[in-house]
Amino acid sequence: MEKVADWLLLWQQLSIAKSTYWNNGKPKPAKTDYWKRRARDFDGMVRKRWARPDASRDFLLAMLNRHPHPTVLDIGAGTGSWAILMAKHGARVTAIDPSDSMCAVMEENLAAEKITSVTIKRGSWPQIDVDPHDFAFASHSMYGVADFRAFVEKMVQMTRKTCFLLLRVLFCDTIMAKAAMRIWGQPYDSPNFQVAYNALLQMGIYPNVIMESGGGWDPWTHASIDDALAEVKRRFNRVDDISHDPYLRSLLEHDLRKEGDRYIWPVGNRSAMIHWNPGQ
Repeated sequence: MEKVADWLLLWQQLSIAKSTYWNNGKPKPAKTDYWKRRARDFDGMVRKRWARPDASRDFLLAMLNRHPHPTVLDIGAGTGSWAILMAKHGARVTAIDPSDSMCAVMEENLAAEKITSVTIKRGSWPQIDVDPHDFAFASHSMYGVADFRAFVEKMVQMTRKTCFLLLRVLFCDTIMAKAAMRIWGQPYDSPNFQVAYNALLQMGIYPNVIMESGGGWDPWTHASIDDALAEVKRRFNRVDDISHDPYLRSLLEHDLRKEGDRYIWPVGNRSAMIHWNPGQ
């Protein structure tokens, strides 16, 4: 019989591994702004994704529209796409983000839309102090927080009506899932919906789910199989470990598609919205 997984511990381990990759294999420097040179590219990527239909956006707006003048905590608000959308539908939003660069672009976007019902607070969740709101919302902003329990418990404490988490759903048959199974003995290469959902159950929270039918991120591309292999090894913090190279190279050669001078990865994920009412 397989042992029951400690999903909160698995989230912690995956989050630490992911943060190590983001920081090029080094401990995270104090007071660094990862998004300093990336905030505008991130804003453009979100705008491109939002050109497609999205069941999560539709569902969230339907929930907000049931309440007159709702207040919303937007945790990890980035450049403000969700905050602006919610404000346009009558919400007063407190947009929280730790990155000065993200907040600067968000301020520009709010000014361009002439929106005054969004208050920006610079800080990290769950450390930042805020007042309770009707709703709390976090879109892909939880992956770098190793203590998932603390992240969620603070959301619950500060929410009167509904908590929302939007996360990646990783496909079980992808290169990264197979690589994770080979290297780590479980199929998750990073924090994701599957781990978060089970962690919530472990905490005694029984949430609902809105699963996207499509809308995955644009596929990764590389100039060569060697480049793709190096990327996989960086993501698993195995740069100097060659023991898995034959297996990983075989996966890449089988699953990547050559298009012109680039190797294209198959789409490996979609998104899902987890939501629950605290106290129920």
